[in-house]
Amino acid sequence: MTAVRDSGAKTRCGWATGFDLYREYHDTEWGVPVHDDRHFFEMLILEGAQAGLSWSTILKKRVAYRKAFDRFDPRKVARYDAAKVVALLADEGIVRNRLKVAAAVTNARAFLALQDEFGSFDAYVWRFVDGAPIVRRPRTLRDIAPTTAESDALSKDLKKRGMTFVGSTIMYAFMQATGLVDDHVVDCFRAKRARR
Repeated sequence: MTAVRDSGAKTRCGWATGFDLYREYHDTEWGVPVHDDRHFFEMLILEGAQAGLSWSTILKKRVAYRKAFDRFDPRKVARYDAAKVVALLADEGIVRNRLKVAAAVTNARAFLALQDEFGSFDAYVWRFVDGAPIVRRPRTLRDIAPTTAESDALSKDLKKRGMTFVGSTIMYAFMQATGLVDDHVVDCFRAKRARR
């Protein structure tokens, strides 16, 4: 699938059609460089939660995730105890998978350690793309690989630091979500706007 023109005469990446939350996410977030640690932490949790599910499922639950996970404050999430995990597993607003909820807590602790070591998660993660977004302009979505050398390296390093649900495919989606990589297809209005 290439780009698709909507009724408002905007041409978007083909995956961003037919669902308002997809369009909004595509138009305002996907491929936009992030430099905010809380937003990075949010996307780590959400991308991990998405494993095996559709991104639309996660977007529909995003507001509930913000409430359940203290607006993605890694310091608060790192302090979650067994009782809090049980409460989260009873929360119908989020993906109630014990491993994914446990990963959020484990990953929060590793996230804080990275902030301590590098000054910020932002300083840590941008090293994997030499400090600047990798911009690709694929002709179709089929031209986008599910992993890259950069996502492999990030995944390997995060796993070494104790994080889970950070496989290379998840990390490539994370990199796209946070603008470390910009993969808007060549005909997408976002690709054209980025060239200006």
